[in-house]
This record gives sequence, structure tokens and C-alpha cells, in this order.
Amino acid sequence: MEPDVEQLLSGPRGRRLCLELAMELDQDIRIAAFHLGYNLDSGAGKSRRMLTMVSSGETPPPPPEPTVNELAALITSLDLKGITNALVQRALQRSVDTARYWQEPDGEDVLAATDAITEPLAHVARSVVGSPATASWDQKAQPAQWAIDWGSANDPTPLPRNPQHTLAEWARKERGMEIRAAKERPQDPHANFSGEWWSIPHGLIQTVARIPEGLSLVEDSLGWAEATTIPVSGTDRILEIRTEEDWTKLCRAFPLEVSASRRHDWFRTTGRHGRWVIPDWEQAATEWDAVHLTVAGYLSLAGRAIRVSEHTASVIAGWDPGSTIWLTDVARESELPRQHWHRPHNDEQWELVSGA
Repeated sequence: MEPDVEQLLSGPRGRRLCLELAMELDQDIRIAAFHLGYNLDSGAGKSRRMLTMVSSGETPPPPPEPTVNELAALITSLDLKGITNALVQRALQRSVDTARYWQEPDGEDVLAATDAITEPLAHVARSVVGSPATASWDQKAQPAQWAIDWGSANDPTPLPRNPQHTLAEWARKERGMEIRAAKERPQDPHANFSGEWWSIPHGLIQTVARIPEGLSLVEDSLGWAEATTIPVSGTDRILEIRTEEDWTKLCRAFPLEVSASRRHDWFRTTGRHGRWVIPDWEQAATEWDAVHLTVAGYLSLAGRAIRVSEHTASVIAGWDPGSTIWLTDVARESELPRQHWHRPHNDEQWELVSGA
């Protein structure tokens, strides 16, 4: 398997993107993946079946039961001439929308991770990595970017300041939470406990290079319909997270133990039982002004257990693809106008309202 293809398929979000694209291109693949994923889902399938029975008032006929081999054959024989930039972007958005690190992967993610389906998805991945839509996926952080304020243009919000204080409070909270979790939560990873699951701090300036694409690439989105994009400029010491090695080096240089506070959530999402670490972002700020997760890095890394040392691993969770987190006070709002965007009800497309 070619290196770029293998990298894309090494991560759950990359595999899901390829499966979503295949489903966009062929309705038979969508139907087969839905039914197979239905049976692999940890709970959603039963809920859907009960909903169907209740809403219709009678038991529906049994759905068709496609096989994994039939789905694999459909994917392998898929005509990929219809791939467009818009379809790839939509598949990327669906991959981000379905990411979840506080419970088991959904059925389609489980399906895409099976050898029987991952291997045929290489057929799709080859076209994806050669598509013009991926030209920016490995791009470094750009000097001119956009911060996003999920609010109305009538209620402007200044950019966050004093990142040193934010990171100090974050580090204090994380260490306190880890101590409490070690005392109060069982070590059994199967226990029904949940809590913090993301691996990045909140409250800092976070930017994206591409608008409106970045408005739709948000993990665990709250379904916002209004957004104000703020032009930001910033350069200096920016760490690029492109590969597994980039992340593990950061975790090894500035490790923060989060085993007790992340154990149950990350076991559910990765299946790994063991010690967990994330970067100590307060300490990382002594060396780096910002850290940028490329889209390619996100697709190959996010949501999987990344080995850091013999006894520890880490997860990239809650970090949007292509976004930059600013750890020091070097990013500034530029002189360009802010933009206000709106997404109509039941529409995936954002519309520019003002600020062009």
C-alpha cells in the first residue's frame, strides 16, 4: 500500500472519510454500509429499530442483510470519476461530525476499521490523496488565519488575551481533576464513568486558515447557525503536527498524566487499557508559541491510541482539523474586517452575511 494511502487509512477519521465518500458516490454502498454498521453499533441500531416499530404501529419487514464481502466488492469496483472537491469536503465534514471520544465508535467507524473493508477503501483513498481537494491538507500554519466566534455580529467578542493565565488555570484544573479521579473512580475501564475527554485546553485563541470550510469542521459541534470570523495574524515558533512522531515527541517532552481522568472514556473509544498522557500545554508554551494540527495529521491520528512510551499512550481528541492553538500572546487581530456568517435551518452550507 502506498505511504500516503496507508497514512490516510491508519486513522479512524481517515477511514471514515473514505467510507463516507464511497457512500456519496453509490447509493448501494450507502445502504449496505448502513445495515452493516447498524449491526456493529454499540446501541444506536436497536434504538432505530424500536423507533421504526413504534412510529409505524407494526413490525416492519426485516431489512435486507448485505454481507461484508458484498460491500467490499461494491467499494472495489466503484467508479471514482465522479469525485469532486465538494464531495471530498462533504465526506471530510461527515468524518468530523461523527467523531466521538466519550463512547464506543459508531457502527460505520467499526465497519471501516475491519480488514475486510479497510483494504477495499484503499481504492478510494488513492483517488482522495491525488485529488486537488487535498492540496491544503498538509499545509503549514499560515500567517493570516481566522478565529471563530460562535455568536452574532451584534454581540462582538474580543479575542482571548493572557494565555499564560489561561494555561496556568488549565494545568491546575487538570492536575486537581487527576488527583480526584484517582481517588474516586475505579480502575476498571469498563466502569460507567465519564468526564474530560479532550486533549487540548480551551479558552485560548484557536484559528483556521480556510473559511467557510473551517466553520463546518468542528468536533462535537453544538449546531451553531451564526458565526463571526475574526482575521488574525501571527507567526513565530509554530509546531506542526503532521505525523505520529510529531505528537509523541511533544508528549514525551512535556508529559502530563491523565490516566485516571481519561481512562474510561478513552478505553471506550480506543479499546486500550493502560496509562494515558497528554502534552502539558503550559510547559509546551515555554518552547512553542502555537501548535498546528494539519488536516492530514488529523485524519491519520485523531481518535486512536498513539503509543508514547512502553507504558503510556495518548489520544488527539477535540482538536479540529487544520486548526492552530496559540499558546503565547503573539496572535493579533488584523486590520481586515470581521465577517458574519449564517447557516440556514437544515442546510450544511454557510452564507456570508457581511464583512466581505
